[in-house]
Amino acid sequence: NLRYVLVNPALERINGVSAADHVGRHPHDIHVSPEIGAAEAVVREVLLTGKPVLDQYIVGRTRGDPDHDHAWSVSYYRLEGPGGRVIGVANSVVDVTDRHRAAAEADRARCRLTLIADASARVGTTLGVEQTARELAHTAVPELADVAAVDVLDSVLAFRRNHGHRDGPELFRALAVATAHPSEAADAADPVGDVASYSADRLITQCVHTGRPVLVPHTGPDDLQRIARDQEAATALARAGVHSYLAVPLIAHNEILGAFDLIRTQNPLPFDEDDVVLARELAARAAVAIDNARWYQSVRDSAESLQRSLLPSHPSRLPGLEVASLYQPAHASCEIGGDWYDVIPLSGDRAALVVGDVMGNGIDAAATMGRLRTATCAYADLELEPHEVLRHLDRLTCGLEHYIATCLYAVYDPHQGECRIANAGHLPPVLVRPGKRPRLVSLQAGAPLGVGGVQFDTMTFGLKSADRLVLYTDGLVETRDQAIDERLDALVDALDGRPSPLDDTCRNLLHSLRHPDDHDDVAILIAEAHST
Repeated sequence: NLRYVLVNPALERINGVSAADHVGRHPHDIHVSPEIGAAEAVVREVLLTGKPVLDQYIVGRTRGDPDHDHAWSVSYYRLEGPGGRVIGVANSVVDVTDRHRAAAEADRARCRLTLIADASARVGTTLGVEQTARELAHTAVPELADVAAVDVLDSVLAFRRNHGHRDGPELFRALAVATAHPSEAADAADPVGDVASYSADRLITQCVHTGRPVLVPHTGPDDLQRIARDQEAATALARAGVHSYLAVPLIAHNEILGAFDLIRTQNPLPFDEDDVVLARELAARAAVAIDNARWYQSVRDSAESLQRSLLPSHPSRLPGLEVASLYQPAHASCEIGGDWYDVIPLSGDRAALVVGDVMGNGIDAAATMGRLRTATCAYADLELEPHEVLRHLDRLTCGLEHYIATCLYAVYDPHQGECRIANAGHLPPVLVRPGKRPRLVSLQAGAPLGVGGVQFDTMTFGLKSADRLVLYTDGLVETRDQAIDERLDALVDALDGRPSPLDDTCRNLLHSLRHPDDHDDVAILIAEAHST
């Protein structure tokens, strides 16, 4: 019947039950832990087969220490009397808790190191603030938390000084939420992109005000109220089974950027100090990446604003001419480029169309671009032939140290229905005529501006009503993995077919031709002739 017959004092201490109370009772009457109670099946197997079971590893809790897990190595032997009569089963128990805990701690340490290594590879792969936040949140689940969220102070993203520090509410912008499994806890988080105000008594606010982690190993109803943004969210957290909470600050260069929030629902273990250390390590690495990303974005936005301020705001219609333009900076670098375009009204209803590219990038390239654009406008007012304008620009560029530029300069006369054009090392424009396949305008390539002592030539071609002339910079067509002739053929193909509005054509060209790496900025200028 598998009832206890005899136990020694050591087993009394382990089980927390006296020897007298053991005798005559089943094992499942003594043990409170189902893991230990399940050993009864092993005992029956030994009793039936006579084959001993050695060193079975059991982890569980007993009445002797109901608040902590212990580990034992248990062996079972069948007892036989004279003549092989089966009497029962004896078992020996060796407490291996210290060894078990050491192994468990070593395993946790390996997991922490693996998670940190994973974070090093996954977090900060781009210079995008939101992407970095997403990488951090997804790294934390499910190994560290069931739900992870990244919230950054709105003042930090706006580069505003936080005057309400330590004593008032804070505005947080939710950048990322990740969950190991569908959960109302994730739904209770602030929607990504939203800005929410958290009062000073909220745990996330305390985290950024103090710059220290907030650990709540076992959350109660009051804690959930201080975690959630409102009562509805607190109720959702309770339904989701949130039982443990941890928030650590995101700190970079001694500035608190926001908080990294973690909760557990499915994982039964509460957060502990080891988890705090791990979360702080992850947050520290991510905070530097987020800080770099926000500064990058700020510098990039300023650079792009400067670049656009140097480009013209021309009317969309001139006598006999409709124009559209598009400028797109490079995504792969925060430095501004030297691409430019211009449409310059001239006497007699004529107009000059200009596109150019200063080789290089950065403030100096932009400054050179600004000088060339200003000079082009001045030379255009002198009513010079296109090749003469380029010759003057070449002399000017020779005086600008270390820079050369390519340029196309064309003058359209609506009364003559013709275009006169000269080229300084730039890619040829595309002529699009109704009912015909687009073609590259055949030009003398010429040398770039800044080479010096080069002859430029002016050529003339017809530009009738409804004809289009497409000018562009090399960022639209040049790639590292395709020949330029193939890319120019692709440009011609993209312009073939029924014409779209000019603005749509600019956007379509950018979408269909620009390389995903975006190593260069792009300028597009399209002019369509109309009868006068």
